[in-house]
Amino acid sequence: MNLVSAMKKFSPVQVAHAHCDIPCGIYDPIAAKIAAQTVQKMVMRIQALKAPTTDVERAAHTNTLSRYIAVKEHHAELVRKEIDILWHDYFKPEHVQKHPDLHTTFWNTAKLASKNKQSVDLDAAKQLVDSVDKIAAVFWETKGVTYSDPNAQARFGS
Repeated sequence: MNLVSAMKKFSPVQVAHAHCDIPCGIYDPIAAKIAAQTVQKMVMRIQALKAPTTDVERAAHTNTLSRYIAVKEHHAELVRKEIDILWHDYFKPEHVQKHPDLHTTFWNTAKLASKNKQSVDLDAAKQLVDSVDKIAAVFWETKGVTYSDPNAQARFGS
């Protein structure tokens, strides 16, 4: 008798059945919301940078600009990662039946995240925040929680 057979005999293996990669209740759109807001803040900071006039200012400007860009792009990618987890792991067919535009909303949000990586466009950053907020509102509605954002109704009629 080999070691594995002996272990199975004395400690039988039980099969676990799960529908999630992680335990239920741990999914949350907050990371995507924070990342989208960070993208917007970085775009605002990039646009607010003053043009340098001296070599010392130019070095500081280049350093600051490159850091803002790196943070913006990292957080835009984080939005894509977090919404992808929600889209593929959390939302179920019954959610799509109740919200028929859900796939389109996720697809457009991912495209907006990519656009924000590629550009410094405040309107695109605001659209990304709004789109992630819309996903968050649907997420919380599936949990039976009223979305408490006071601007939600104006943005997406909920």
